Amino acid sequence: MIIFGREIGGAGRRANRWSVLALLCFSLLLVAVDATVLHIAVPALTAALEPSAVQLLWIIDIYSLVVAPLLVTFGTLGDRYGRRAFVLGGYVVFGVASLAAAFAATPIALILARACLGVGGAMIMPATLSIIRQVFTDRRERAIALGVWGAVAAGGAAVGPMLGGVLVEHFWWGAVFLINVPLLLVALPLAIRLLPPTTRRAHPWDALSAALSVAGLLALAFGLKEAGYGHTIGRGPALLVFALGVALLVWFTRRQRRLAAPLLDIGLFTQRGFATGVACVLLAIFAMVGLELMLAQYLQLVLGLSPLGAALRMVPLMVAAIVGGLTAARLLDRIGLRATMSGGLALTALALMPVLNWGVEDHPVTLALCFVGIGFGVEVALLAASDTIMASVPESRAGGAAAIEETAYELGAGLGIAVLGTITTIVYAPALLVPAELPPDLAVLARESLAAAAHVATELGGPAGASLLAEARLAFVSGLHAAVLVSVLFLLVTAVSVAVLLPRRQAARAAARERERVAA
Repeated sequence: MIIFGREIGGAGRRANRWSVLALLCFSLLLVAVDATVLHIAVPALTAALEPSAVQLLWIIDIYSLVVAPLLVTFGTLGDRYGRRAFVLGGYVVFGVASLAAAFAATPIALILARACLGVGGAMIMPATLSIIRQVFTDRRERAIALGVWGAVAAGGAAVGPMLGGVLVEHFWWGAVFLINVPLLLVALPLAIRLLPPTTRRAHPWDALSAALSVAGLLALAFGLKEAGYGHTIGRGPALLVFALGVALLVWFTRRQRRLAAPLLDIGLFTQRGFATGVACVLLAIFAMVGLELMLAQYLQLVLGLSPLGAALRMVPLMVAAIVGGLTAARLLDRIGLRATMSGGLALTALALMPVLNWGVEDHPVTLALCFVGIGFGVEVALLAASDTIMASVPESRAGGAAAIEETAYELGAGLGIAVLGTITTIVYAPALLVPAELPPDLAVLARESLAAAAHVATELGGPAGASLLAEARLAFVSGLHAAVLVSVLFLLVTAVSVAVLLPRRQAARAAARERERVAA
């Protein structure tokens, strides 16, 4: 039995392991949900804080862009100083940052709070998988535990908009963050009692590599966003910042090749299967998370649904993602890695194509089918990609491979929002025909984003407000079409590349080796 989380006897030890798994999956769910929980809250948040288009993208995007480079950093630090301490510290940072985000009074304050949330998430996420591998020593139990962990990771991002819709509908936009605080107050004492101490290892840690990865990714994202809008520092300086980000990441890559114990095992990319799997993860998440944000705005600001109504429309995406994560293993056994991975990507691209014909009218049945195809296709491709990644490397380098895969998840989410959001706005702004009587300052604000235009239209009222909102909806749909087209092209190119670069027989042998390794 378990008394206050402590093990008593053999049966207690078995039960305690599953208690640890439940706690770790809860922790992972918090981290995964926060990447997308704001998608439904964008209109309410825009009306309350009036952020610029660039600020709005940073509010949504900064979380994933901070988590991505810090995953490897905190993963290696956890090995060095103990993973349990980082989970507990991550809870505290996540809770304080959630409180700050919930009551942020300005866009800048919310951006900073979201960045701190990213730091807390990056402290928690790598340790969850490592602790699961530590406490589940029985191979069969470990396989079940890892499957549950994978399903939670897969479903978390899809659950975010649903949770956000419910909270915004019944409370206010800050509730999507405030709900984290009581949950963490319950989880923290449980974690102190349940999580086992971890062995510290003398892993070297290169601070310069960590700084280069974080600074490079943030500079890359800032330059990309600002180049699309051009009114904060201008397009010329933005391109210079973008080039600086590229240079820092090149420096980071070269440094990893020279270090005896690199922060990120860049040499793994010489394995064709590994590189193909990572590209699949990055682009699948890129498409799903980036377009999820655009479609959430489409549902609310174009079709006029309430936050809860929009969230309910996205339920098929959530359900299909979870079903895809749970059934993909059977598809792998039946048709192999190559067909599963390329087929999942192709299904996602096919599911997106009807969006290219949509206007401002509602398509409830087609929308549900699109969401089902996107959710199922992405999750099937992700599981196949994960299998390919881990099967392509020896056991001694499995930790580095897992770190790169987790980084690809968060980086794909961050880049998806940055790139597709920028494309949407680049098309939206010139396509918007503002009424002649609209004051110049309000016209500039309306061209920031559809959410901003809706806010201006509400304040303006009358025929002019209705005309502005109608034109803004048409302009946003044009931007959405451009973003979808880019995603479809990326997905199809990746699907074809997978089919070419990952031969069926080699993939099957790789999958068999991986299953034997996990079972050992």
